[in-house]
Amino acid sequence: MKATKATKAKPESRLAMIRRARRINRELAEVYPYAHPELDFRNPFELLVATVLSAQTTDLRVNQTTPAVFAKYPTPEDMAAAVPEELEEIIRPTGFFRAKTKSLIGLSTALRDRFDGEVPGRLDDLVSLPGVGRKTANVVLGNAFGVPGLTVDTHFGRLVRRWKWTEQEDPEKVEAEIAAIFPKSEWTMLSHRVIFHGRRICHSRKPACGACPIAHLCPSYGEGETDPEKARKLLKYEMGGYPGQRLNPPPDYPGKAAAPMGAV
Repeated sequence: MKATKATKAKPESRLAMIRRARRINRELAEVYPYAHPELDFRNPFELLVATVLSAQTTDLRVNQTTPAVFAKYPTPEDMAAAVPEELEEIIRPTGFFRAKTKSLIGLSTALRDRFDGEVPGRLDDLVSLPGVGRKTANVVLGNAFGVPGLTVDTHFGRLVRRWKWTEQEDPEKVEAEIAAIFPKSEWTMLSHRVIFHGRRICHSRKPACGACPIAHLCPSYGEGETDPEKARKLLKYEMGGYPGQRLNPPPDYPGKAAAPMGAV
C-alpha cells in the first residue's frame, strides 16, 4: 500500500470568515440581548466625561466616581471653570487624575467656546477635543447620538484577533477591517456584545472556554479552561451571579446593580 500524505486543513476563505463572524454576532445577540454601555450617564456630556475617565480603570470605578463629578460640574461651563486641584481630588480614584483633569477642563473649555456648550454629534468635531480619540468619539456617537461606530478597546481587539477576524494590532486598522465585515447598522451593538463577552467569559489570561456559548465557532478554543465546571467558576458579572459595573443599569439588565463607592 502507498503511504498517504497527511492532509492539511485548508485555510479559511475570507467569505467563510465573514459568514462565521456574522454568525458569532448573531449568537452573541442571543446571549446578551441586554448588552449596553457600562458607563452610567444621562446625557452626551456625562457620557463623554465618563468615557475619558474610563481610560486605564474599570467602568465600575468610573461609575462610583462620576456622581460627585456631575453634582459639582453638571455642564461644560461648570467644568471649564473648575479649580484643577479640586477636580483632581474628586477623580483621583480613577487614576491618572492629573492628565484626566487637564483633558476634562480642556474639552469642556472647547465645548463652551467652540460648540455653544453642546457636545457635537460629528466624529471630526469630537476628535478635535482635548483628550478625545476615535474610541471615545465612537462611544459617544453610538450611545448618545445613535450614530453607528465601533469601539475598539482592549477587549474588542483581543477577541476579534482570537476569532481571526483580523491580525491587526493598531486600533484604527482593527476598526477599518471589522467595519468591512459588518453592516454599519450593526457596529454599535456588535461593540457592546463583543466587550460584554470579553469581560464575562473570554478573559485575557484565563478565558472560560468550557462555558463559552460560541466555542463551536472559535478557532482559538482551548486557549483557556475547557473543563465545564472549572470554566463556570471563571464567569464574571451577571454570568457568574455577581453585580455588574453600573450603579444604574438598564431595566432589562438581568444582573445586580453595583454598589456606590465605600458601600459595605
